[in-house]
Amino acid sequence: MFFTTVPVTLSTYIARQFMFSVLSMTAFLTGIVCLFDFIDLLRRVATKTDVPTSLVTKIAGLHIPYFFMEIMPFGVLLGGIICFWRLTRSSELIVARAAGISAWQFLAAPLACALAMGALTTAAVSPLSSIMYARAEALDEQYLRSGGGPLTMAGASLWLRQLDTQLDPRGVAILHSRDTHLDGALLTIHDISVFRLDHDGNLLLRIEAPAGHLAQGHWELDNASELHPYELPEASRTITLPTDLTLNRVQESFASPETLSVWALPNFIAMLDRSGFSSIRHRLHFESLLALPILAGTMSLVAAGFSMRPTRRGGVAKMIGSGVGAGFLLFTVSKVAEQFGNSGALPPLLAAWAPTGAGLCLAVSLLLHLEDG
Repeated sequence: MFFTTVPVTLSTYIARQFMFSVLSMTAFLTGIVCLFDFIDLLRRVATKTDVPTSLVTKIAGLHIPYFFMEIMPFGVLLGGIICFWRLTRSSELIVARAAGISAWQFLAAPLACALAMGALTTAAVSPLSSIMYARAEALDEQYLRSGGGPLTMAGASLWLRQLDTQLDPRGVAILHSRDTHLDGALLTIHDISVFRLDHDGNLLLRIEAPAGHLAQGHWELDNASELHPYELPEASRTITLPTDLTLNRVQESFASPETLSVWALPNFIAMLDRSGFSSIRHRLHFESLLALPILAGTMSLVAAGFSMRPTRRGGVAKMIGSGVGAGFLLFTVSKVAEQFGNSGALPPLLAAWAPTGAGLCLAVSLLLHLEDG
């Protein structure tokens, strides 16, 4: 009800001041982080005389959208603190409150701006960031790192669980390879065991094969033998096992979740679950992207709660310092929750949303105390 009573001119003015401060602070912080990232890349490339500085500059440039997404909530916090402190120091907010406009009313516009900025970051910047981050990871892998990835190393063990479409009704096929090699575009597996289960989880048969490879739409197992319970092994032959996995999907399953956009993550998580890969990191990243707009809005309210105290009452520097400290405390809590989520100790939903919920409770408490005493 009271949101509609705020004058449009005042809301537009506060929103403009808020967005200018937030975007300036976010750009400033992103620039600092990118500078340190560029310095770190220069340090890593110092011993590689065949890698030009232009490549380092390109990799650092490709990291910019990713760092922007990471920094954005804290840009909202610090930019909001500066904006509200300046408006309070110039007595503009004091006059507005004296005219009968409550803090909840004139915070509607900054809150809407923060939510919109977070939603735009999730919906538009995330796809751009994932593409550029994946390209940066590929260049880093090719030129700066000594090792290849999980599948370019000889002797990697591989476990897969996928739907078995050859069974009626569909069952599950569990594939285990004790030795995995990637040669160009050919994924070869050795010492293979495949367990085919019905829809109730009962073992129907086991397949043993010395070697095989991933072809288009199926696994091809050479000299494979089928072993049925209580029966003699069948003669060796080539067995094909249908799969919806591709080489890119197998490689992506070992890649960082940051290389996938918010739009691609749901289908990819479903594919990981069908294939037996762990999807915890990807679920956590997906929930974090969904929580980003709420986190940005929370940071705007935290900034208001710590910076709208009238200057005549003193303690302004302490209040602003407390706001900065609260922001970094939320950052620490979010990282701790993320580690618990990655380890499986917390559900991804709780690990991603708990810090945002805690920050929202803190912000509402501060504003209630500020407005209603």
